[in-house]
Amino acid sequence: MRILVDAMGGDNAPDAVIKGAVKAINQIKAEVVLIGNEEIINEKVKEFYGKNNIEEISERLKIHNTTQVIEMEDTPTIAIKHKKDSSMVVGFNLLKEEKGDVFISAGNSGALLTGATLLVGRIKGIDRPALAGILPAYKSRLLLIDCGSNTNCKPINLLQFAQMSSIYLRNTFGKENPTVGLLNIGTEETKGNDLVKESYNLLKEKSKELHINFVGNVEGRDAFSGELDILVTDGFTGNVFLKTVEGVGKLVKRTLTENIKKNIFTMLGAIPCMPAIKGLSKAMDYKEYGGALFLGVKKPVVKAHGSSDEKLFEFTIKQAEQFVQNKSVEKMIEEFQQKNL
Repeated sequence: MRILVDAMGGDNAPDAVIKGAVKAINQIKAEVVLIGNEEIINEKVKEFYGKNNIEEISERLKIHNTTQVIEMEDTPTIAIKHKKDSSMVVGFNLLKEEKGDVFISAGNSGALLTGATLLVGRIKGIDRPALAGILPAYKSRLLLIDCGSNTNCKPINLLQFAQMSSIYLRNTFGKENPTVGLLNIGTEETKGNDLVKESYNLLKEKSKELHINFVGNVEGRDAFSGELDILVTDGFTGNVFLKTVEGVGKLVKRTLTENIKKNIFTMLGAIPCMPAIKGLSKAMDYKEYGGALFLGVKKPVVKAHGSSDEKLFEFTIKQAEQFVQNKSVEKMIEEFQQKNL
């Protein structure tokens, strides 16, 4: 298996990408190919590890040289069409040509969606691919779809998001009948804007036919109860929701740490509670859950957070190997086409 990684995409590239790949390589069996400027990557390798090239660290670490980078401020369609030798476009082409099994990037989200759609291609019958991210929930996990790839959606898109994510959880995590909720400002059928109300009616009508276990509208405060497996929304709302959750998690950890370190008495008092505190910290750390899979494209494409550090790249690379091993995309294609609208 070969995992392709955009070494130049993201706020902390290429440093965090290189360090994450080095940490992950001994925990996986796959080969990892860093796509980017070979000279820059090897200079960093020498700086961080004292090696002349990355293959001296592991023979399963490779570099595929490129000369261009798609920046965060680039217009997605223009960048994909004109930056042919960028780390992202080259990664997509390698994936399409079956020279890799999965592609990871923390780069420009719009360009990643455009490239995945135009270069790799959508699964037949799917109108729009969507980002499916995993978040912590009470004694469980929550799949949020869409996390930010489609800011303007139609009801059919939200229906397909529910369908794709249900298939994904069944095949990847063995969740036979995952519960699906629609993010809304209230649980009543009459609540929400036109998109949410129309999507509610469509989900209610089609759920049985498409094997979607739709449980109705869900308010944000109830999403993490552990009773919900999938939360469906449009990409704009989903991205705001995602980043708010991450911000609250950081606030809790920061406030807890500062209060523990307040004085000698709080530090001593916290000692017996440290196992519980560490458990809480780990449960609320989104970095433990890796990147978000683009559901709806023909090959596995994973979007890592733009601000990913080495820890998050490490987890995302390990997660990507699992995606491939579980044949998530192949099963998605097979099942979706059987139930195609």
